Order: sequence, then structure tokens, then C-alpha cells
Amino acid sequence: MNWITKIIRAGEKIKTAINKRASKEDIEKSDWTSCCRGPILKKDLENNLFVCPDCNKHHRIKPTQRFDILFGKNNYEIFKTPIPADDPLNWTDKKSYKDRLKSARKKTGMQCGMMVASGNINNIKVTAVASDFDFLGASMAAAEGEAFLYGIQYAIENQTPFLCISAGGGMRMMESLISLSQMTRTTLAINELKRNNLPYLVLITDPTAGGITASYAMLGDIHIAEPGALIAFAGARVIQGTVKEELPEGFQRSEYVEKTGFVDIIVERKDLTDKIGNLLSILLKQNSAVSSEEHETTEDSQSLTKAAS
Repeated sequence: MNWITKIIRAGEKIKTAINKRASKEDIEKSDWTSCCRGPILKKDLENNLFVCPDCNKHHRIKPTQRFDILFGKNNYEIFKTPIPADDPLNWTDKKSYKDRLKSARKKTGMQCGMMVASGNINNIKVTAVASDFDFLGASMAAAEGEAFLYGIQYAIENQTPFLCISAGGGMRMMESLISLSQMTRTTLAINELKRNNLPYLVLITDPTAGGITASYAMLGDIHIAEPGALIAFAGARVIQGTVKEELPEGFQRSEYVEKTGFVDIIVERKDLTDKIGNLLSILLKQNSAVSSEEHETTEDSQSLTKAAS
């Protein structure tokens, strides 16, 4: 091999190394991620609550990171929730459902896609649930339904407000009707929470879609959304193909959805703790006043009954 051949081969190796795209695994293990202006240090992004300082994109984050922001770092209790038997329908496509669950658990460190915790926001004890999009797209199945119901039950037993931090693509097809039934179960649980005069707040994060939007994500007393979050039922292409019209710019993003009335308020991540704390203070006072009025009305009715007899 002469020196010219060596130079050519070395050049080819350098060219291959430059053109090689980093895998998802390489990016996850590195100290860098990317946003509007290209690479950004993960540490810098974390210090800004995982919000890009240039374009204000609110990056997707883990449930524990959500709780760190809202309750204070490690200043909350995480609950172990019931996990039903895996793969009740013996589902298999290109990969078995059991293998998909195993991979999701290894990737996230969670047993299901929803986490339940309790902590304090502005000295108000709050029960909260949050979903992890890295767990099979935060889709809803029996285990996530059990987690949600566990959170509601804890909130009722301890008389705390309930905060749902929604994310996910909808119901999980590998559990078919079992998955769809979670829409009914979560709705009934929320109704029970409201019968106990406890506030139910929803923080809608990117993305919230499908059956999640069609059930517990749209049943709150107040709906808060992060900037730029995708909020939808059906996909934009499906809707455009159905109505045969061009959709407005920013269609299905939180800013557009706020204008149509599905979202009450858009709040920056850095302001969430104060805003949620203030809203809960107002709702708790209102609910307390309603309970007092109901109690007074009941006493008045009893007095009238006694007087009449």
C-alpha cells in the first residue's frame, strides 16, 4: 500500500465520521441535546426548567422533574400503585406487548406510564398524577387507570385538591376495550372527587391527544396549558382530509385551543407553582363557602321541619 492510498483511505474515514448521524442512544448519553439554534447543553436546559432560552420551547420532561418543579426537589412522596397482570389479551404484532412493556420499564424506571405523588404547593397539600411520554407514548391502559384511581382515592381520603398533569397519545391499542374502559373509570372517579367538593385542576402538556383529551384531560375545574403544547383528539391530517380545507396556523397548539375555549389559561413553566397555588387557594375558599351554605340550608330545613311538626 503506497502513501497515496493511505491518504485516500484516511480521508474516507474522516468523511464517514463527519457524515455519521448520532443515534438516539448516543444523544441520550451525551451532555448535549438540540433545539432551535442547534446544540444546547442539557445542563443549561435543566437550569432553565427544560425551556429553551431562545425560542421558549417547553421540552418534554419526566414526572419526577415535574414534581421537582411544582413541589420542590425531592420534597414530595411518590406512591406505589397497583399493577394489573401484563398483557391480558396476549397481544403480539412485530413485537410482543410483554416485550414492549419490559423495554418501557427499563427505559423509564417506571412500572407504568403514570406516577402519583403528594406534596405542598404554597402550603397547600396536593395530590398529583403525571405521565411519562417515554413509556409507550404515555398511552392509557389498565395500570395507568389504576394509578389515576389510586390518586383520586388518596385525595378524597386526605381531603386534598387533585392535579392532573396530562400527556399522551390516547388509549393503548394492545389492551383494546380494557384500555377504552379507563375513560369511563377516570370520569367516574373525577365525579366522586367533585362530589367531595375537592378542586380538580388539569395541567395540559405536550402532547395530549386522543382518548386522554376526550376524558380526564378535559374535565377539570380549570384547564392550564404550557405554551406550544399539542392538544388534540384526531390528528391534523385526518381533520384536514375530512373537512377538505387548509387548517389555521398553529392549529391544535395551546395558543389556538385557548382561543376556542378548551383551555382557560396558558402558563410558563417557571410560573406554574405560583399560579396553581393561587388558583387552588381561590377554589378551596369557594368550595368551603359552598359547603357552609349547604350545611346552613340543611340546618334551616331541619328547623322548619321541627317547627312544622
